[in-house]
Order: sequence, then structure tokens, then C-alpha cells
Amino acid sequence: MAARTWRRGATLFATAMSVTLVVAACGGGDDSTDGDTATADAGGGATDEATGETGGVEGGGDACAEFEQYGTFDGGEIEIFSSIRDIEADKFVETFAPFSECTGLTINWNGTGEFEAQLQVRVQGGDAPDIATIPQPGLLATLVAGGSVVEAPAEVAALVDEGWSESWKGYGTVDDTFYAAPLGANVKSFVWYSPSYFADNGYEIPETWDDMLALSDEIAATGIKPWCAGIESGDATGWVVTDWFEDVVLREVGADVYDQWVSHEIPFNDPQIAAAAERVGGILKNDAYVNGGYGDVQSITITAFQDGGLPILDGQCAMHRQASFYANQWPDGTVVGEDGDVFAFYLPVVEAGGDRPVLGGGEFVTAFNDNPETVAVQTYMASAEFANAKATLGAWISANTGLDVANVESPIDQLSVEILQDPESVFRFDASDLMPAAVGAGSFWSNGTDWINGSVDTPTMLNNIEASWPAS
Repeated sequence: MAARTWRRGATLFATAMSVTLVVAACGGGDDSTDGDTATADAGGGATDEATGETGGVEGGGDACAEFEQYGTFDGGEIEIFSSIRDIEADKFVETFAPFSECTGLTINWNGTGEFEAQLQVRVQGGDAPDIATIPQPGLLATLVAGGSVVEAPAEVAALVDEGWSESWKGYGTVDDTFYAAPLGANVKSFVWYSPSYFADNGYEIPETWDDMLALSDEIAATGIKPWCAGIESGDATGWVVTDWFEDVVLREVGADVYDQWVSHEIPFNDPQIAAAAERVGGILKNDAYVNGGYGDVQSITITAFQDGGLPILDGQCAMHRQASFYANQWPDGTVVGEDGDVFAFYLPVVEAGGDRPVLGGGEFVTAFNDNPETVAVQTYMASAEFANAKATLGAWISANTGLDVANVESPIDQLSVEILQDPESVFRFDASDLMPAAVGAGSFWSNGTDWINGSVDTPTMLNNIEASWPAS
């Protein structure tokens, strides 16, 4: 575990004050709260109101020694605005409980399914949160251009230099200025499946794309649609399609061309990108292949991404391409592992013997003020201690090299951490998250959805996205 490099100064912990952590899980198209509420207090830590279970700091003042460096903020309050909600948000609440109890800071976690749109509305309206966890570097660049984002403090920059690769720091940097520390990470190049279903039917894990198509044909011949998918995600509907595109572009034309595509050195409607689109369509727009457990191709657009892979558990579908974080979406009691109810295999390459590229993503802790309370929370979130504390709660990983894989319980997350920490991995960040927000979180999502619906063909989709690229 990496040593912490920041010491806040002479302000030491005196008395832990009662704090409250709130998770507002907003779904659909409105701002109504339909999630869970948790509270943390000096005596017992985080309490889930639904279960009554309590956790938190044990051992009194001695247990707070590691938090002294962050200072004491009796009555202080911070809002963290995020796309992370529901079960995932609950685990962030639990991670923050000891920090909050020891510093006296109230952490209000506000998670919403309309994050991208609502954050920009709030910033433009002068109601920016203290901190936002932004999953799109392209959106970060847009907000920086608007003058609303505060440069990351030196203590955060030092922790990022210590714990992350140069490329990860670069994703939180705009015009050579570092703004946002990485937070969580995920590996997206996975296909989820049922090990027992494969074993019972004699199916082998495919090594190449052609192997995977042959397996799909074999399964389809049994009357089962081999693939299931869902791309509905509120205002972010369509992002699942972009992940498919990105994984396939990496496999179709390689990392160098992928980088040119992201930076718009080649246009979105370049023939190489069109070829990748057709490869994606060979699965997602193939009525013989999708949408197991839900219906036809068009049903993909109205199936929530959280539900997309669930038919695997009922044998109504065999494969679901989705990131490592999909482990959070399986119902309670589902065993994830090579001999479990579900597991995942690496999305095959087009040709054997070449590079094994890895697509991934993550969030970046972005601040809209430099108040001492905000800096303290930013710094804690950039630390290896935070990463390890969060990882021990399950179904979450970080690219922070200070994360000890022994603290990662899930086999899929262990595999992901090993991939992320391997300096030989050909890793590329989610392209749509790197592109300008008007494209990556706009036309790419909407046109990808229209393409699945059948309202636009491949050339029209690509031309529409290319036309939306900002002129400067």
C-alpha cells in the first residue's frame, strides 16, 4: 500500500461530531428520490434505515488517528453529485462513514440517472455541487472551458502522481492543467455468461471473433437467442452501444487508429470505423442473435442496461457484453466466479496472435470550489487508503497502484485489477468519454440508439455523428 504524502497541518481531530450521509438515487426522467438513506454518527457509524445494520469506526479516538491529517470541520457539509446510485452509492456511503465521523464533515451523496444533463444545468445556473464524479473526460473538458472547474490542489496532484499511471492523470488534465483525480475504474472488454450453461452444453470459451460467431450460431440453432442486451439509461440511453463500438474499433483497426478516431484525426465516418460498425451490427442488429429473454432487436432500446444480462440466469440468453462493474447488477445471492452462477470471458480479438487490447473507463473527482472541506474530501478520495477501503466492500476497483488485490473479493474484479496494473496491457479509455461532450455524450448515444431502432442505417448514423463534431 502506497504511503500517504499529504499532511494537512496543525489542525488535529478533537471531537467527532454526528454526521449524515444521504444517497439520493434518482431514476427515470425526474429528480425524485427513490433510493436509500443512510446515516452515520459518532457512536455507531453508518446505519442503513432499511435494515438497521450499523457499521463504522471502532476503537474511539485511536481509530481516528489516520484521519487527523484531513482536519476537523464540525458542522461542515459537502455535496458529491454523481451518476453512481443505488447499490453502488450505498457502498460509497459506507466507505465515507469513518472519515465523516472523524472529521465532522457531512457528506451528501446525490446520485442520479440524469447526471450528465443535470450537472450542466446546475453549473450554468450557478448551483454547482462541491464535487462531481465525472465519467467522461470530454464532459470535464467542456466544464473546464466554461470556467467552472477548480484546478486540483497540489496534495491531490501528488497522490495521483504516486498512485496512477501518466495516462490516467492525463484523462483528468485539460490543456496541460490537472483538474480531476481518477476514482473508480472498470474493464469493459468482457462477455458475461453462465459457466454451468456452457459446461452442460459443451460450449467452449471462444478465442477469436469468428469462434464467437460460430458459437452464437450453434446456440441460435437450439432455439435460444445467444445474446441479450439493454441500452436504456435515462438521458444516457445509448452509451452501451458506444462501448460495443469502441471495443470493436480496438480489435478491428488497433490502438493507433483508435487514438486517431478519438482525437478526430480521422473522421467518424471513416471506412475503418464503418467496418467496425458493421461488425457490431452483425450481433446487435441480428434478429437471430438478440434479444434473448426480451424480444427482438428493437427491444434492446427499452431494456434497462441494469437488466440487460439477467436472462442468462434463466437460460434464456447465453452471452452479454458488459463491463466488470456489471457485477453490481446481478441479484443478491448470485455467485460470480469460474464455477459460479455467472462469470465473464475476455471479448475475443478479431485475429489470433495480435495485441489483446483492453477497453476501460472510470470516474474523475472534479471540484467546483477550493474550500478546505472540498480539498479534504478530494484528497481522501485520491488516496490508496480510500481505494482499499472501498474495494473491501466489493464490486468496485481502481487503477490506483496502491490498491492491494488481496482486498478485492470478486474474481472478475481481481482479474480486472491485474489487467489494469499490468504495464504491458494495451489499455484505452472509453472513446465516447474522451470525445467532446456534444459527440461522446450526445450524438454518439442518440444516433447509436436510432441505429438499433432501425430508424437510421450505418452510413447515416456515422455521417450524423461526424456532422455534430464541434468545429474547434
